[in-house]
Amino acid sequence: MKAAEGTGSPGTRKGEGSLFSELQNVQTILLLGSGALKIGEAGEFDYSGSQAIKAFKEEGKKVILINPNIATNQTSWGLADAVYFDPVTPAFVERIIEREKPDAIALSFGGQTALNCGVKLEESGILKKFAVRVLGTSVESIRKTEDRAAFNAELKSIGVDVPKSFACANATEALEAGKKIGYPVIIRGAFALGGKGSGRAMNEKELAELCKVSFVESPQILVEEDLTGWKEIEYEVVRDGYDNCITVCNMENVDPLGIHTGESIVVAPSQTLDNEDYQMLRSIALKVIRHFAIVGECNIQYALDPRSRRYRVIEVNARLSRSSALASKATGYPLAFVAAKLALGYALPELRNAITEVTCADFEPSLDYVAVKMPRWDLQKFRFVSDQVTSEMKSVGEVMALGRTFEEALQKAIRML
Repeated sequence: MKAAEGTGSPGTRKGEGSLFSELQNVQTILLLGSGALKIGEAGEFDYSGSQAIKAFKEEGKKVILINPNIATNQTSWGLADAVYFDPVTPAFVERIIEREKPDAIALSFGGQTALNCGVKLEESGILKKFAVRVLGTSVESIRKTEDRAAFNAELKSIGVDVPKSFACANATEALEAGKKIGYPVIIRGAFALGGKGSGRAMNEKELAELCKVSFVESPQILVEEDLTGWKEIEYEVVRDGYDNCITVCNMENVDPLGIHTGESIVVAPSQTLDNEDYQMLRSIALKVIRHFAIVGECNIQYALDPRSRRYRVIEVNARLSRSSALASKATGYPLAFVAAKLALGYALPELRNAITEVTCADFEPSLDYVAVKMPRWDLQKFRFVSDQVTSEMKSVGEVMALGRTFEEALQKAIRML
């Protein structure tokens, strides 16, 4: 099925796609949940996992769920066919695979915990041993987006700008990278959650101190040029297995780059981009998701220079994320539900939007209102934690408000906290 120019091909009838036919033998699906609620992984993954289970069940599939958190909707009686309250780790997942013998596994609906577990299962040969197929985005594509060195190399190969950076496996390499780039520098961890181990170093001493924390959280860090003060823009993009792509929503962080998106007020749609900026970033988002061959939903984060049209792609999440839940609620586009259907081989034009029940899933939502997400911090429970907003997430929840204007939505969000 050849994709046309723009968002993709005109679509197919149900069951016509080759991927759909190929996946007809998949009857039992193992879904990895995110586990315990924690900073960086909370109710948004319960939401996405629940939607995925409903989508799989609608297709007559048997769903096995692994999630040790009993206080979630997805573990409720009657939703999944079987629920294991076990840790989402390779050792426990292997036992369940051996017992249940699933045909396929879904990794994209349990956040970073599920992705990391899926990568380890693939690397250890467990998935191959039990002939378990990965639904949606391949483990190889996931690895390319999570491994910082591979991620930068892949984007440079297609002419997409990324921050000047060096992937480092130890503190010595990090200090050498700091000298080459010039201070200040930003530190990011690979395979990390909620910005853990990230930060800004103004000099060599601060970088050395930051490395002590960063390498505890991640086996690899990225030392990159400081873009503090640039706008932080996010796009939610969807792609099916036939190369049809759409952008569902774009969002703008009120705080500039340098503040974790989970710590910032986020507005959808963006308020300060002109049409040229919007279309430029949209085209790049489609180019990136196609290059990585992501099937399902993807979150792409940009840094955009407010004084020019210079940009950098700073992160690609090949999974449902916190921003995905916000985009779903803000636009009425059920991202997790659609992503689950796409993982089973459907094409975007085949699917109806379950919310509107009129448009197809390849229609890009258009908003005539503004959605504002505001984070909430618990300063009483975490008394000895810094109350400064940084590149590491500390908020424990968030609210979302809708309004005809940004001012109206912001006022509503403040009063809801």
